[in-house]
Amino acid sequence: MARDTTDDTPLSAHCELTSYMEAGSKPKEQFRIGTEHEKFAFYVDGNRPVPYGNGIETLLEGMRDLLGWEPIVDGDHVIGLSEPAGNGAISIEPGGQFELSGAPLASLFDTQTETQTHLDVLKTVAEPLGIEFLAVGGSPKWTLAETPRMPKSRYDIMTGYMPKVGRHGLDMMYRSATIQVNLDYSSEDDMARKMRVSMKLQSIATALFAASPFTDGKPNGYHSWRGEIWRDTDNTRAGCLPFVFKPEFGFSDYAEWALDVPMYFVIRDGRYINCTDITFRQFLDGALKGRIDAWQPTQGDWTNHLSTLFPDVRLKRFLEMRGADNGPLPHITALPAFWVGLLYDEAALADAEALTAAWTFEDVTALRDGVPTQGLKTAIRGHTALDIAREAVAISRKGLKARGIRNAQGEDESLFLAPLDAIIARKATLAEDMLAAFNGPWNGSVEPVFEAYRY
Repeated sequence: MARDTTDDTPLSAHCELTSYMEAGSKPKEQFRIGTEHEKFAFYVDGNRPVPYGNGIETLLEGMRDLLGWEPIVDGDHVIGLSEPAGNGAISIEPGGQFELSGAPLASLFDTQTETQTHLDVLKTVAEPLGIEFLAVGGSPKWTLAETPRMPKSRYDIMTGYMPKVGRHGLDMMYRSATIQVNLDYSSEDDMARKMRVSMKLQSIATALFAASPFTDGKPNGYHSWRGEIWRDTDNTRAGCLPFVFKPEFGFSDYAEWALDVPMYFVIRDGRYINCTDITFRQFLDGALKGRIDAWQPTQGDWTNHLSTLFPDVRLKRFLEMRGADNGPLPHITALPAFWVGLLYDEAALADAEALTAAWTFEDVTALRDGVPTQGLKTAIRGHTALDIAREAVAISRKGLKARGIRNAQGEDESLFLAPLDAIIARKATLAEDMLAAFNGPWNGSVEPVFEAYRY
């Protein structure tokens, strides 16, 4: 999340909550791909975390100077950068994870170029500072106490609130990193179909991209520690949503759910005001009257509230796929390739629906619970996650080929599925590779991960 929204347009009717999401609908020819990825900054000298002052702040200032992007500030601190035309942003997560929120792009080839350009520019700035970046899904070495904290008001509120609602909220904030892709829909029905399929298959993505087997300098018992973190971060606002499985699911169902999730904040005169004691529905009913002068809800408040919800698939004016650990460069394009192939071709979407048609909410929840520890061996309805992954990747490949987008060499976008093909063929994820190295040539140390999995 690069920048919270300030939009003082009053919310005058309940239907405006739903119409906000509905306004994201667009013709298929306008569908785009927005890829985000977070990475852990570390000093090569000692594999130490990078603090904000004279570290992350310096990186942001250097990127600003090279790119000419506009600074995003919180008080006196630069906490991100925005491309002047609004096409993409750089932000920092609570523990200093450095994030690119990519522009909405037409093809995966564009995504590849964008990602490589970002990493090249970042290396130019970071290398003289002795800083590099780790391509894994969970902080492998630093304790929570050793992890820096970024000076961002939103994060201050969340840090105080998280321990009240789950065991792993602070780990989620400070010690996890992800790849996400944001995808479009053409109508309410199209949104519902895509959200249902992607909610069901999200744990398959978690299994395929599992890359967080270490915590506090030792194996943590998980393939995806990040996946385990999300099982108990804040289950009021996170996880798999049962109403998505209903045939009549639509925008209003998501809005009704969001209304009853506790808020984090409202922004007034540039200040973040803690609102964790009320839901958005109570806010609409006047809960802040007498507490702040501008107590009436605005469109900006609703937009920001939607950004504080963390289901496995998040609905705003697009759909966010939220299940994957961060990983090496080829994974940053493999994740959007997987979902674009499944969701942006009508025949592929129908095949994905058929693949998951019999799966109930209870089935998917059991899969979600099992994947962090069992990975590709997790079972659903008599099939392993590996079996499902093999079928899902095959469907995605057909969808990508059907898009007919090719590079100068005549290759189509399905080439970006190569990392997943390799995982399926070897029946082993990056997490399993790391654990094998830990128990073999790394001699029981996590230190080599900083060399083996850096950008």
